[in-house]
Amino acid sequence: MRDFVAIDFETANNCRTSACSVGAVRVRNGEIEDSFYSLIRPYPNYYKFTDIHGLSCEDTDPADHFDKVWPPLKEFIGDLPLVAHNSPFDSSVLRDTLEHYGFSCDTPFFCTLKAARNCSALKGLENYQLHTVAAYFGYDLANHHHALADAEACAIIALHLL
Repeated sequence: MRDFVAIDFETANNCRTSACSVGAVRVRNGEIEDSFYSLIRPYPNYYKFTDIHGLSCEDTDPADHFDKVWPPLKEFIGDLPLVAHNSPFDSSVLRDTLEHYGFSCDTPFFCTLKAARNCSALKGLENYQLHTVAAYFGYDLANHHHALADAEACAIIALHLL
C-alpha cells in the first residue's frame, strides 16, 4: 500500500467517544507527505488514562469538541484508506465518536498489528506492540502514546508490511 492515512487516537477514559487527541500521517506514493494533530475535548470529559498519555482536562478543556475537529480531519484524509496499529480500537473510537456527533464515515481501515502478527519475518519479536514493531523497522518511538508520534510509527510499519 503506497497511499493511505495512518491514524491514532488517545482516549481520556474507557468510553470510545472520549477521544482526547488524534494524530494522522498522510502517505502518498510511499512517502510521508503531511501530518495532522489535534487535541480534542472528550465526551465524557473526565480522565482515567492521564498516566498513559499525559493528557488531562487542563490540556483539553480549551480544545474543540470532535464535531469541530472532524471537518479538517476528514479533508486531510480525503478518499484515502485508514491504517492503524490495532485498528479495531481506533476504528471504534472514530465510529463511536462520529456517531455521537451525528456524523458517519465508511473509510476502509487496515491493521498493522494484524499484518505484523502474520508476517513471518517478525515471528521472533517478543511482542507486536507498536513500539516493538516500529523499532524492528528502525523507527525510535521515543514519544509513545502521543497520537502523532504513534501515527507516524504506524505509517512506517505500514510502508513495510501493507
